[in-house]
Amino acid sequence: MSSLETPSLPSRGEKRVGPGPQSRNLVNGRVHISEPDPKWPYLFRQEDGRIRGALGDRVLALDHVGSTSVPGLPAKPCVDLLLVVADPADEPAYLTDLEKAGYSLVIREPDWYEHRVLKGPSINLNLHVFGQGCEEIDRMLLFRDYLTADAGARERYTAVKRELSERTWEKIQDYADAKTGIVRDLLAEAEVWRRKGTEDS
Repeated sequence: MSSLETPSLPSRGEKRVGPGPQSRNLVNGRVHISEPDPKWPYLFRQEDGRIRGALGDRVLALDHVGSTSVPGLPAKPCVDLLLVVADPADEPAYLTDLEKAGYSLVIREPDWYEHRVLKGPSINLNLHVFGQGCEEIDRMLLFRDYLTADAGARERYTAVKRELSERTWEKIQDYADAKTGIVRDLLAEAEVWRRKGTEDS
């Protein structure tokens, strides 16, 4: 989420600890939405290997999330990764090794699920770090899976993103915050979709 083209909550006053990423995905204040790129899954796999090589079994889960993870969905060309570790607040347990692998911490949010965001050494990415059992993990994966399964949801989400990309923003988080309404609506639909799938199985 954090956001990064991942479903975002309104600004949480996150503490920035590195070079501000808030304008990295803006060009003259505008968000560029790219057509689906077949290399996005490849870029995820590349980073997956790098992260697992750095952390080994400290990686409890690692998933491709956000719009670049949804086939056929136009997206801001920034790959979002969801890393689950035992305790995000225990930074010495994972951060030092990620930094050695070239990642840099840019956001620390102790008051929001101990969320951390890192940037990568070679591609435009957001590496989200959460702890096992965090409800945001389920939310991010459900959003991805629902958009993957429902073409109408993808079309509505794309329409909102394209409309917002025509506006000028001071920070990328402002653009993400402006998507809160459509994200909330789609997540509500996704919960119904998941329940129906459970009942039908």
